[in-house]
Amino acid sequence: MNRKDFLKTCGFGCLATIAGISLLESCSSTQILSKEIKGSDLLVPITDFEINSNGKIEYKKYVIAQNEILQFPICIYRFNETEYMALLMECTHQGAELQVFGDKLQCAAHGSEFSNKGIVESGPASTDLRKFPIRIENNILKVSLK
Repeated sequence: MNRKDFLKTCGFGCLATIAGISLLESCSSTQILSKEIKGSDLLVPITDFEINSNGKIEYKKYVIAQNEILQFPICIYRFNETEYMALLMECTHQGAELQVFGDKLQCAAHGSEFSNKGIVESGPASTDLRKFPIRIENNILKVSLK
């Protein structure tokens, strides 16, 4: 193979890789779910965590819930069938909206990182995230906004 053919092949390979990564990222993008507030509870069906994979039910690690009344979305992590954690996606440093990356929440504004339990892992934020109590009734998570 001569130099020209080699460079052409490598160039097409790079373009194909970039296109493939872009497609994969768009498939895995997190969807923000619009949820009802009843009284002082945000209602999130447990079925929102379910993924049907080849006839087998698996579960998402988290869902992001929003309502027009809320200033910031709420990220709800699922640890097992009875343990959940609801976190306000507002950075405690300067109030920017957080982004979720697996088991971490990150602030794009200044780089603060929080665990999936809302604990500050790196600053400049020095205060943990706001947590909301959750109770489960009839397969619905009731996130108390009080």
